[in-house]
Amino acid sequence: MASTIKTVELTLPASVEALRKLEIGTVVYLTGRLFTAREGVYKRAIEEGAGMPAANVDLGTANFHCSPAASIEPDGRFNVGAVTATASFRFAKWLDGWFKLSGCNIIIGKGGMTSEIYRNVFVPNKAIYLTTVGYGTGALLGRGIKDVPGVYWRNELGLAQAVWVLDVEHFGPFIVESDLDGASLFERENEKIAPGLAQLYEGTKPATLRRYGETDDKTDEVI
Repeated sequence: MASTIKTVELTLPASVEALRKLEIGTVVYLTGRLFTAREGVYKRAIEEGAGMPAANVDLGTANFHCSPAASIEPDGRFNVGAVTATASFRFAKWLDGWFKLSGCNIIIGKGGMTSEIYRNVFVPNKAIYLTTVGYGTGALLGRGIKDVPGVYWRNELGLAQAVWVLDVEHFGPFIVESDLDGASLFERENEKIAPGLAQLYEGTKPATLRRYGETDDKTDEVI
């Protein structure tokens, strides 16, 4: 009998108690307020000391690492029709300062991070990581965006890097990649797969291209 994937509807902002109930591998849909913030925002907020982009404004406590497909309507309203996640490993060097500055307890993105980052940075800040499901889901996620109540640092950083505040409903699906204990879904599943990789690739020629420009070690396969 096939196992049933656990699915949770999570209301934002999420309490520590609500996050504690989330197990890695759980599918999550979000309802409430979140905001986008990419490398430009992290660098400006932390390295350049600008702080958060809007004082006394409710940005939400869930940060989506993504690039929105955004447009400005003739009447000046903003429209976000799709949101495509970006890889989160690039943000690691800023994260400890980011959690303390932003008050976020949920990071959403693509690809996850290392278990070391989860244990040393996410766990002390009582935060979890949600990963997108595969590629090409930007328009699907866009269906969950109900309103765009604010956009910040658009002039300074441009449309893609600006902070977009999004009110969402049944926004997802996402998968719990790390929980409040720092466990990693990707790491757990890779441990199951890695022992058989040598046999799988036996007799094949060496890779022409290296993964991420760094390695062609088959044990570094990612899901």
